[in-house]
Amino acid sequence: MIKYIRAIFVICALSFSGFAQETSDNQETTYFFIRHAEKELGDPTNRNPNLTETGRNRAENWSKVFADTTIDFVYSTDYLRTQQTAAPIAKSKKLVITSYDPRNLYDQEFRSKTKGKTSIIVGHSNSTPAFVNKILEQKKYTSIDEKEHGKLFIIKIVGDTITDTVLTIN
Repeated sequence: MIKYIRAIFVICALSFSGFAQETSDNQETTYFFIRHAEKELGDPTNRNPNLTETGRNRAENWSKVFADTTIDFVYSTDYLRTQQTAAPIAKSKKLVITSYDPRNLYDQEFRSKTKGKTSIIVGHSNSTPAFVNKILEQKKYTSIDEKEHGKLFIIKIVGDTITDTVLTIN
């Protein structure tokens, strides 16, 4: 629980760090990227498994982490595990989950829609760092270890300045 409280504190601090007057060209855009929670591994041929009980608990905890953060959009790939991870967050914010194609990351339509907004994007061990790298325009992050589900990537864009932070919440 203390780790979640620390994460909430960090998210709030990052949310207020750029709290200066914003012009239309200097809008603050924030992206929170998380990997789906723990999935069922019992059937290695199942390409679309559900979350385990541990995964469902983690998904609920993510909604608590973001409880005091204004969220405009929740994005997820179309897989059960990502949708199930995003669902508690979307429900708590009274938002609909918007699906995205992990093969088409950070296109002009997405950029325009999310500019000046705060979005949560739920992805996979490979697509989450790839999406972050696409925004950063560099290959800074590699795939997330298959056993790791607590990474939180935070990207803030103000004008031409892009900052990135990574937290690990277990």
